Amino acid sequence: MNFSINTDVLLHNLLVSQKALSTKTPAPYLQGIKLLAKSNEIILITSNSDIAIKISIKDESLNVENTGEVLIPGKVFVDFIRKLDKGIVEISVLDNNVLKIHSNNTDLSLNLQNVDDYPEINFVMNEIPIKIESKTMKSIIKQTTFATSNIENRPILTGVNLKVESNKLISIATDSFRLSQKIIDIPENFEKMNVVIPGRSLDELFKVLELDLDEILIHLNHKTILFEYGNILFQSRLLEGNFPETSRLVPVDFPIIIKFKTNDLSVAIERASLLSFKDSLNSIVKLYLKPDNVVEITSNSPEIGKVVEEIYPVEKAIGTPLKIAFSSKYFLDALKTFNSEEVYVKFTGEIRPFVIEGNDDVGLIQLILPVRTE
Repeated sequence: MNFSINTDVLLHNLLVSQKALSTKTPAPYLQGIKLLAKSNEIILITSNSDIAIKISIKDESLNVENTGEVLIPGKVFVDFIRKLDKGIVEISVLDNNVLKIHSNNTDLSLNLQNVDDYPEINFVMNEIPIKIESKTMKSIIKQTTFATSNIENRPILTGVNLKVESNKLISIATDSFRLSQKIIDIPENFEKMNVVIPGRSLDELFKVLELDLDEILIHLNHKTILFEYGNILFQSRLLEGNFPETSRLVPVDFPIIIKFKTNDLSVAIERASLLSFKDSLNSIVKLYLKPDNVVEITSNSPEIGKVVEEIYPVEKAIGTPLKIAFSSKYFLDALKTFNSEEVYVKFTGEIRPFVIEGNDDVGLIQLILPVRTE
């Protein structure tokens, strides 16, 4: 194998491929990058068992003299290419077990791993994939994955439920204390889909989508889901099991509705939560809608003291006075997902789940369970 390519082009693609490199594994081959040199392209393959990435590089700077395939120690290779000066890098194989890298006045010889040890990874593509805008996919990930559970005793809740029903794509995440739901319209009536994708896989996909291409294609089979994005194939395993039925958890009628400036509400809750245990689910604040339409947000710590924040709704609240307590962390996490300058907080009662919605975030619902304090 022998080829040369622009250093920046190679590095750009290596930085994407390394997102699927395994760092902690008893299988050392999963710490490697499988590189295939063909007549007019280079292919990079990485996998950590949860996700796999395949990248095809076709560039005017690429010159392949001899084809072949090798397994390269991933971290060392990426770090070395990162340190090279701009220009052309030449890569060749000596005696089938040593990789030689030459650029300007720099040379590196790197011992190769056994490429035959690398598992065969099938990147399964459908004839009719689902097409959505990449910025829409990014918003789905940003607005849902934070609500997945990080507790492994219910593995299904560590993922995001992605469904296609009629002409809608529905994404749902819940850790059983809060729920995030995003519904978007898709232009075609695709086949029904109901899968659960690990939240961590989607977080890694979000980083790949920073490339800002227009469109992403979704290919589905019974064990994996594959996202096609330009020259990148990003494949994730699916979680087995049935995602809980959440449609009945979202209230329909809201006797109490309060409209806030998003930033004002966020700042008030942040300040009120300072007396509670920071970054803890025990950081509880209370919201009190008073008869005079003023909203008090309070927090009390017997050891430290008490804070009271007054905030005025954008318009007169609908409904009767209300007192409710909740996790400040859950509320602030939910508010961060909104692009709307104003949000509606909708209540059904003092001990029942409440919902946050925004005019500029069509199809997005954040639901939070209150906390009993007495």
